[in-house]
Amino acid sequence: MKNIKTLITFSLLLLFITACNDDFLEKLPQDSLAETNTFSTNSAIQAYAWQFYEMFEAHNERTEIRIDGDLTRRPGTGFGLNREADADLIQINTNGTGRDYIWGRVTLSGASDQWNVPYRQIRAANLLLKNVPDSNLEQIDKDHWLSVGLFFKAFNYFNLMKTYGDVPWLEELATNESEELFGPRTPRDEVAANILRDLLWAEAHIKDNVTLEKKEVDKSVVNALISQFGLFEGTWRKYHNLSNATTYLEASVTASEKLINEFPNLHPKFDELHNSESLNGVNGIILYKEYNEEENWSNMSTTFRASNSTWDITRKGIDKFLTKDGLSVTNPTTPEYQADRDMFAEFRNRDNRLLYMTPAPYFVTRVTNTTWTSTGNPADEEYFSVYESISDNLHKSLPDLNWRGNLVSRVPNFNQNRVAGFNRTFSGYRVWRHYNQHNTGTSSADFADAPIYRMGEILVNYAEATFELGQFNQSIADQTINKLRVRGEVAPIVIGNIDASFDPTGDPGVDPVLFEIRRERAIELMAEGFRREDLRRWKKMDYASEVKLGRWITAASQNNRVPIQNDASEGYVQTVPGTPPAFSDHYYLFPLPTDQLVINPQLEQNPGW
Repeated sequence: MKNIKTLITFSLLLLFITACNDDFLEKLPQDSLAETNTFSTNSAIQAYAWQFYEMFEAHNERTEIRIDGDLTRRPGTGFGLNREADADLIQINTNGTGRDYIWGRVTLSGASDQWNVPYRQIRAANLLLKNVPDSNLEQIDKDHWLSVGLFFKAFNYFNLMKTYGDVPWLEELATNESEELFGPRTPRDEVAANILRDLLWAEAHIKDNVTLEKKEVDKSVVNALISQFGLFEGTWRKYHNLSNATTYLEASVTASEKLINEFPNLHPKFDELHNSESLNGVNGIILYKEYNEEENWSNMSTTFRASNSTWDITRKGIDKFLTKDGLSVTNPTTPEYQADRDMFAEFRNRDNRLLYMTPAPYFVTRVTNTTWTSTGNPADEEYFSVYESISDNLHKSLPDLNWRGNLVSRVPNFNQNRVAGFNRTFSGYRVWRHYNQHNTGTSSADFADAPIYRMGEILVNYAEATFELGQFNQSIADQTINKLRVRGEVAPIVIGNIDASFDPTGDPGVDPVLFEIRRERAIELMAEGFRREDLRRWKKMDYASEVKLGRWITAASQNNRVPIQNDASEGYVQTVPGTPPAFSDHYYLFPLPTDQLVINPQLEQNPGW
């Protein structure tokens, strides 16, 4: 596996070479001597390439880091939960009006980092691709660095294409005089083909297992991106009625198979994938970003142990998790059917991954901020021993503690009827995925490592891509879904047992087996930033137009302060009133920033905007 350390202090020369403002068309420095020096040795190119790694989404990072005693500003990379709130399984409760993307309120922006930042990186990649062939390096080293440049160029074009569809393709380094800067958008067919072309070349020529420290992109990382890109583009093409879906799905399958052979084992503890002090040597981690308390830290865990955490899992998200016998909780034949009416019962006999995603209910009597006694009712502490058996005091345990170590006397701790202002919930199911206790007592200096690419994603990519190609069978299910279910102590999927009756709440327009593959993806990758893009590529954003509901409660139990659907005396929590409008087709692609339309009149806005 590979790790990313982002504590490189770039030289003034390197900063000069890559410096730019937000203007996509700004002229690149043309100092040939500076370029020659920058790309003259492996170590110099390696230092240059570190700038690309900031584009990987990792943990929520501080905007400043301390290097050699000085505070240095760094770009934030986010962690995808706001994007997931634009889908159906996560909600954010900063106001009572819902997300603009779901409610049809997106407005045109004058400028956007979703456009500018990828093009900055593409320009920097093209600078590398221009200069490496003329260096004095050995050919194997040239090929390696060309592969790194092509990887990040493809990575950034993938992000642009996911967002906007057709985008200008810059094959070579451009200057202000380059005609292609003022040309029309390149058709998606050509952009996608170029991305795949560059990734396949990189996979064939990049070095593998670059160093023992493994800080860099190598062959397995390239294959991880091919797996991800091929699935996205193949399914986008299928469900948006574009041609040539098979080419991309086959590329995803091939890359995924290579990784499955390379990484045959998974780390047995699901929760530790996002909450470990170190991911070095952890099975199934392909690339990760390293954090530490002294130099490079995040505020990831603190965010979910403070008063500013407003992300919740929806009722639909909770219902995704199966029982340990592998059955859907919405199937009336299961004992857990409608167990959501009993907040303790709904967590019994469920996939362990649910217990890591949101805290199970409890009640204690708080004595001081950090001490408690039992209520005298053993049922109130039913899940204390459960967490002791599946986790530990550095990861998940009860009672729930904030970053200071202060405890909450009950879960759910509804914001509208809270017993503490921190670790609160609005829907009743607080996001707990990124909660750990490694640095209790210190705010916003969290140091759990962040996975960038991991085998959990690759396995669900492979399952889905093979299904779309008509290849999915019980053997592939055993290699993918059933390997993931072991960590949740869930019974294996048996394809022959899956039909429309398995989950009566399933989508009748989706094959029942494919629906279960998508369920497994939703569970495995929940709160990692994937769901909105999944709904977009499946053309299923209508899921996000459904009313987002939370836990079943009685109004009296919460002093009539928590909103219930239809203002009933008991029912599901509904924090955003009303029903979102039908999702507009033109929202599947985002609008181009209007400043780019002014700079280049040949660019055309996406239809509908």
